[in-house]
Amino acid sequence: MAKRRRVGNLLALAVLAALVERPRHPYEIAAVLRERGKDQDMPIKWGSLYTVVANLERHGLLAAVESGRQGRRPERTVYRITEAGRAELVDWTRELVGVPEREQPRFEAGLSVLGVLGPDEAIDLLRQRLDRLDDQLAAQRAALAGHARDVPRIFLIEAEYDLAVREAEATWVRGLLNEMTTGALPGLAEWRAWHETGAVPPEWADLADLADRGAEPHGDPADLAERGAEPH
Repeated sequence: MAKRRRVGNLLALAVLAALVERPRHPYEIAAVLRERGKDQDMPIKWGSLYTVVANLERHGLLAAVESGRQGRRPERTVYRITEAGRAELVDWTRELVGVPEREQPRFEAGLSVLGVLGPDEAIDLLRQRLDRLDDQLAAQRAALAGHARDVPRIFLIEAEYDLAVREAEATWVRGLLNEMTTGALPGLAEWRAWHETGAVPPEWADLADLADRGAEPHGDPADLAERGAEPH
């Protein structure tokens, strides 16, 4: 299970990683993170950068080393990472790399209720997704190959991972589309009949009844006791 971090925003991880190289002020940190495409690796809200930096300093993970002003520019504070910050960065990285955690993609949420669409519309949308995926994958492969000519692979492995995951998704969608268009997908006929007639197929009604009965023990403990059921 993931640890509760003093500053849990993943932007904090990126800030610590940028400062482990050398002290920087927040404006420079943002420029470095943008240049390295960190917003492609993790959810980043740039407007919260100064708040994250302030929270890291408040918890002793960063320390201000100097403040200065150049011309009419606003005063800029330079921060360095502390020993506690280094320890947090290393421990957090170990957790992210070594501890698998279930993540819920938006696509998975859509698939979980795919039945509300008719099969033909679902096929059209999956084809649309696959076309876009193929275009994006071609662009990713080209970009990765271009970067690989100048950048050591160790700095590109997150891009390799993202590419591999998206390629696996495209392969899976292509397989599902093949099953749906050839009629090989189990339950396809019932799915189509439901949208054509509005009547829930008997087989699906039976499944719904089973699911409802299986959900009963998750009620109020007093009600369960009256029915002689054991709460889960």
